[in-house]
Amino acid sequence: MVWTTSKCTNFMTSSRYSTPVSIEHVVFGIASTRNTWPKQKEFLQIWWKPDKMRGCVFVDALPTNPSNSSVDTSLLPPFCVSQDTSHFRYTYKHGYRSLIRVARVVSETVNLEYPDAKWYVFGDGDTVFFSDNLVKTLSKYDHELWYYVGANSEIYEQNAVNSFEMAFWGAGFAVSAPLAKMDIRGNIFGLLAAHPLAPLISLPRLSEVDPIFPEKTGINALQHLFESVTMDSERILQQTVCYDRWFSWTVSVSWGYAVEVFDHHIYLSDILRLQDTFSPLKKGSEAKYSFSTRPLHSDPCRRSTVFFFDRIYAQKTKIISNYRKMIPDNCTFDPMASPKKLQEIIVFSQKSNLGMNQFKAPRRQCCDVLPSSMGQKLELQIRECREDELIRIHA
Repeated sequence: MVWTTSKCTNFMTSSRYSTPVSIEHVVFGIASTRNTWPKQKEFLQIWWKPDKMRGCVFVDALPTNPSNSSVDTSLLPPFCVSQDTSHFRYTYKHGYRSLIRVARVVSETVNLEYPDAKWYVFGDGDTVFFSDNLVKTLSKYDHELWYYVGANSEIYEQNAVNSFEMAFWGAGFAVSAPLAKMDIRGNIFGLLAAHPLAPLISLPRLSEVDPIFPEKTGINALQHLFESVTMDSERILQQTVCYDRWFSWTVSVSWGYAVEVFDHHIYLSDILRLQDTFSPLKKGSEAKYSFSTRPLHSDPCRRSTVFFFDRIYAQKTKIISNYRKMIPDNCTFDPMASPKKLQEIIVFSQKSNLGMNQFKAPRRQCCDVLPSSMGQKLELQIRECREDELIRIHA
């Protein structure tokens, strides 16, 4: 999920440089309930670092037998029982009274009074944060100024009703100390395979979506993704595109997640559009999104050939990630020229080490099909683009 700074909340200006931010300067306020906690704690265990992170899981009441589970509670944040909100009036007939408690998680988190807190970050119990990218993104801003950083909803209707200037809770949002949601469901492959050119900060509401890898449960799929995150968190889901001259293929790499191979050339502007594989979170809502999409072909045999992340390892200065075909398509194809003949894709890259200027103005990297590619294997090299180089279809 990409975070942007709200246009209306930077109330002060200054030429001062912000002091460095580390994860110890971030306080998390996680909204949950006694009933949803048993499922959400598995998501939290994946990204929470108990020796470095601070914050609280706010619940309406303590879960029953919280220690009686397969999850080690010492690896999770502590519980905070939200204050009683029954005395607050609530007359909006289309909403939920429980949202009063969730909204008050902001003030209750600030009231934890960590003396060296620079940022407060909020999300749901099933939101997964990528802490290294989170810290580096927040470091772009002066925490001593008034900042409210987050993302709009993916659904146009939600933004139109609630404001395009509002950051949605599901995706998570941050406020600087002085100021102190992903709205889709189903198969989010289209979102992850064409993530915007920005660091991945969070994946929200994962309990509402399908497992992101085939043949895995939701939690196991996230643990599998974090094998790539651990190796190179800045590069995770970063999309680059290769054009193969010999077969006229288009290859789209979502690093650490999946590689798509199309049997024809597609313009870059079209391949960057998200495939419409998902649905609005609210059932029955019209599928109007706040980003550009392209339809998923009705014939599976005319879609791209997809290779999902399988394994990763380092070799000297290189990182080598392997992707394999996991979904059989049972299609008839040309065994000489079709990408459906491929069984494995190997991607070579260098560990990312983006400076702050690159975080502020990121540039998409370039991709080459290596000459060693042959038979059922395709090898790709991701690299920095040369100064005047553009990603384009080769004549």
